[in-house]
Amino acid sequence: MSRTRTALLAAMALVAGATGTAFAVDPGGVGTAAVPCTVDYKIQNQWSTGFTAAVTVTNNSAAKSSWSLKWSYAGDQKVTSGWNAKLSQSGAAVTAANESYNAQLATGGSVSFGFQGSYSGSNAVPATFTLDGVTCNVDDGGNPGPTDPPDPGGPSNRVDNPYAGAKVYVNPEWSAHAAAEPGGSRVSNQPTGVWLDRIAAINGAGGKMGLRAHLDEALRQKGSGELVVQLVIYNLPGRDCSALASNGELKPDEIGRYKTEYIDPIKAILADSKYSSLRIVTTVEIDSLPNLVTNTGSRPTAVPQCDVMKANGNYVKGVGYALNKLGDVPNVYNYVDAGHHGWIGWDDNFGPSATLFKEAATAEGATVNDVHGFITNTANYSALKENNFTINDNVAGKSVRESKWVDWNRYVDELSFAQGFRNQLVSVGFNSGIGMLIDTSRNGWGGAARPTGPGAQTSVDTYVDGGRYDRRIHPGNWCNQSGAGLGERPKAAPAAGIDAYVWMKPPGESDGSSKAIPNDEGKGFDRMCDPTYEGNPRNNNHMSGALPDAPLSGQWFSAQFRQLMQNAYPPLS
Repeated sequence: MSRTRTALLAAMALVAGATGTAFAVDPGGVGTAAVPCTVDYKIQNQWSTGFTAAVTVTNNSAAKSSWSLKWSYAGDQKVTSGWNAKLSQSGAAVTAANESYNAQLATGGSVSFGFQGSYSGSNAVPATFTLDGVTCNVDDGGNPGPTDPPDPGGPSNRVDNPYAGAKVYVNPEWSAHAAAEPGGSRVSNQPTGVWLDRIAAINGAGGKMGLRAHLDEALRQKGSGELVVQLVIYNLPGRDCSALASNGELKPDEIGRYKTEYIDPIKAILADSKYSSLRIVTTVEIDSLPNLVTNTGSRPTAVPQCDVMKANGNYVKGVGYALNKLGDVPNVYNYVDAGHHGWIGWDDNFGPSATLFKEAATAEGATVNDVHGFITNTANYSALKENNFTINDNVAGKSVRESKWVDWNRYVDELSFAQGFRNQLVSVGFNSGIGMLIDTSRNGWGGAARPTGPGAQTSVDTYVDGGRYDRRIHPGNWCNQSGAGLGERPKAAPAAGIDAYVWMKPPGESDGSSKAIPNDEGKGFDRMCDPTYEGNPRNNNHMSGALPDAPLSGQWFSAQFRQLMQNAYPPLS
């Protein structure tokens, strides 16, 4: 059902329309006890003949084991498809009933669903909603409940897509590195993320700009228009438990330092009214939460350090704390890292990951309203769209899922994964308006090795291997990959459910050193960055595919950047 919505929307170029909102009652407001239920109905996108809407229902009465919400339209609106509810329409009257997985509606509990519709003329928000026959948004005497007051730190002050209609900050430090390379001026004006990967980075370390310096420069670049600044929040205790190359400075039990020495100072700077006109996008703790799903317990891919982080709960606590504190700043948009399709696209990872993200998003005082969206493929290489085969293809009597490359994954590329995972996240309780970001900084896979069509149909493996754009030896390879190229340039609203393609990982900055290099940043030597390494269970014991002579993670890697430009797709002009 949810994929139907993705397919329908993907064919349309959505433009942001006016937002209509049915008033919602503040569950904690005065007199709320007399309001049996509240409904928040928002028109998210609107174009000349259609629209999409998000609906959140909150039950303030006795717990329900099933539910049915009804409303009527004043115009000719028609519901054409929906997700997370069974929708039907008779004339102007619409009924939304629960799915099996969201039938339970506790006292004080909420459920969200969405739909696509058509209209002509006006597209007014319905005036009345009933939940199981009881009118919502009014008290027992039939009077409208108190409207929800503006929340200075809530989503009401944020635009639906921060990237829409905005420029994005160009980091002058990265830009200078790129421009110094032969041909680098072709991309040196592209926006990239600013990585706050240790406490010292907040004020600037090793001669680099600190957070305030970047924000001041962002104000200069902004001018009179809108501007997005992209920050990577990346310093959890026991960081990157399965990848030594990006280990951090904080020990597994140093959650207190993470809060008081890292997140709190960042929040204090972002909350400075001087920067209130900026749209600040935070990518929260990449490569953290998915590790607790895939690399723990009795799995062959388990890593003892990840078991430690799962047991002490400090990944969940840290992410929750960051979301809570940073989400209090009205112009901050939090996007949580969601791995990539080659990590959590399998059935036994997909659902559990979404559930774990919900746990983190409601920990340490955070709520789902502190999450504006999610980001996939950060610092990874998974192709945006594989055009030469689909997950539904069959060759020589076998499904594409049986190929060694796909290996029973449900997804073959990042776009389909991001759209599918977005629906899964909404189904577990995230707001239906969340958007996705996809990092396309190193997933172009162009150049002479790029296939021009499907592989031979002699077997499912020749078919997939001959046609796939992603030329890695194995999708589990992640360090300084040989043959990679720059991907789609950053752009806003490129596809349904996608807020932007971004270069959150600055291309040309190393993933990790190809040999041990002493340093004071807590970064270890990971054999996955060694081109001679023959692998481990996480890449099914394949060669690492890494480039040689790589410096420490985050440092400029000229040979990698030149390769990325050479193999860019779309090609550089």
